[in-house]
Amino acid sequence: MGISFTTRAEGDTLFVKASGFDENLDDVKNFSMAVIEATRKNGAQRVLSDEREVEYRIGTFDTYDLGKFLSENVPSPLRIATVCNPSFISDATFFEDVVVNRGATLRIFTDVDKAKEWLNVQNVQNGTKEI
Repeated sequence: MGISFTTRAEGDTLFVKASGFDENLDDVKNFSMAVIEATRKNGAQRVLSDEREVEYRIGTFDTYDLGKFLSENVPSPLRIATVCNPSFISDATFFEDVVVNRGATLRIFTDVDKAKEWLNVQNVQNGTKEI
């Protein structure tokens, strides 16, 4: 089945709704690149990726490789908030560490409202409206 997803752009934010499971590293890389391409197409500066319906199946080494891959491919001003199923928080926070340690701006959450709040910090500081 792999990962199925939809995207919706509102202002400078791309909303992603994903479901399914990551079959292998290439599957997740393809998903990541499709989201990055959607941010470019829509001029998005922020991503809220709701992955609560995604089952994380790739192993630790693949998770590490994915984190390196994402940090090398994500545009630098992009802020990414990923909301995962709480049962996968350990894998997700390891992924967050790999990405953040390489200079990308990404945070993992289990609560959508907290993810939105984190994305809005930049907007509040810049005096723009919240999402």
